[in-house]
Amino acid sequence: MSVLGEPSYAAWTAQHAGVSGSFFGNLTVVDKVPPEMLHMVDAYWYQFPPLNPLWHGILGLMVGILGVISIIGNGMVVYIFASTKSLRSPSNILVMNLAFSDFLMMVTMSPAMVINCYCETWVLGPLMCELYGMFGSLFGCTSIWTMTMIALDRYNVIVKGLSAQPLTSKGALLRLLLVWLFAVIWTIAPMFGWNRYVPEGNMTACGTDYLNKDWVSRSYILVYSVFVYFLPLFTIIYSYWFIVQAVAAHERNMREQAKKMNVASLRSSEASQTSAECKLAKVALMTIALWFFAWTPYLVTNYTGIFEGAKISPLATIWCSLFAKANAVYNPIVYGISHPKYRQALQKKFPSLVCGNTGGDDTTSTASGVTTAIEDKPSA
Repeated sequence: MSVLGEPSYAAWTAQHAGVSGSFFGNLTVVDKVPPEMLHMVDAYWYQFPPLNPLWHGILGLMVGILGVISIIGNGMVVYIFASTKSLRSPSNILVMNLAFSDFLMMVTMSPAMVINCYCETWVLGPLMCELYGMFGSLFGCTSIWTMTMIALDRYNVIVKGLSAQPLTSKGALLRLLLVWLFAVIWTIAPMFGWNRYVPEGNMTACGTDYLNKDWVSRSYILVYSVFVYFLPLFTIIYSYWFIVQAVAAHERNMREQAKKMNVASLRSSEASQTSAECKLAKVALMTIALWFFAWTPYLVTNYTGIFEGAKISPLATIWCSLFAKANAVYNPIVYGISHPKYRQALQKKFPSLVCGNTGGDDTTSTASGVTTAIEDKPSA
């Protein structure tokens, strides 16, 4: 009986009261898996007793809540950025793609996981298991490489300055086309035999097979992690390292110049521009840090599996799923807090959702959802 239906904890304890002094007897976490799914379940999971139904209920509830918030939040980001002319800049195309990717992730994954948590096992069949794993990998890969493109765009604008070649709409679309092609190639590989998508330890979600001892299968996880985790991570760190250095050098020069002119500060548009870019570059960095916070548990779990570094429990895979799904919720919240023109557009289209001052007097977005440029105020 599902914990999401009538209360079943008592029934669960009674059902699993052990024989021969064992609480669970011979029951395992695999017992509820439909027969057609058993060929996809690694023998490793047969050593674990069934999960307490409360864990399935908690996971299903949390993923359901995250799904609703993410679908509404990212849907609003896409709608507002697409329907507001002043926000349709080349750089904001990257932001729209990030929200679109997060939106699709939760549309394809949240309902399926809620259903499976209700049934306390995977009930949607082998094909849906493979598609679920593929979609999770596809949209996750797309999100991180879109964030990488945003970081490179910020590097181009802030570090290179006037010498940089500005991003055009055609250039942004070309980058996104390459991102999607790159993600598709990586995520369909397991469908053709390079690794595979299988049920995870909690049996309510599917992902890559990190328990297969075949090094052809292990090699996929290693190579995939290099191109979809470590390479974008180092690219982002490189970009923001020089962004911070460039902004710090500019601020130092402005202070020295102000001292020579015997004034408190130089409140030029250029100084305001750099200050805003510095502040909102931190917002971008926070967003990226949250993404890695969400996906690092999966990386650690995959590496633990292929290198057999520790014992992976079904409960641990629940937290991997929850942290990964939470990633799709962060970005709309960050935009609503930090993006002045987004808040202005949100106030016009959904006034009841805006709290506090929209603060649009002196800031307008010309760069991206996580970075804002300052326009000169008209003279009084």
